[in-house]
Amino acid sequence: MAALSIRNLDDRVKDKLRTMAAEHGHSMEAEVREILIHAVGMGDEGNGLLTTFQDRFRSIGGIDLDIPKRSAKARSANLTS
Repeated sequence: MAALSIRNLDDRVKDKLRTMAAEHGHSMEAEVREILIHAVGMGDEGNGLLTTFQDRFRSIGGIDLDIPKRSAKARSANLTS
C-alpha cells in the first residue's frame, strides 16, 4: 500500500473532512481514502452487498437486539422426506 502526504491544505477543507468523517463514523484518513477511491472511478470494486447496505443506511444508525439464551439444545434438521 502506498502512503500520501498533502501539504498546504486549507484549514476549512480539513474541518469539512473531519465533519464528514464523523458523520460517516470513521477517521479522516478513511474518509479521504473513500473520496479518492470514488474520485478515480474505483468505488464499486470490491464492495459487496452488505457493505453497500451499511454505507447506504449508516446515517440512520443501528439497533441493539436482546437475543435470549436458548433454553433447549438445538435440534438437527430432518432432511428426509
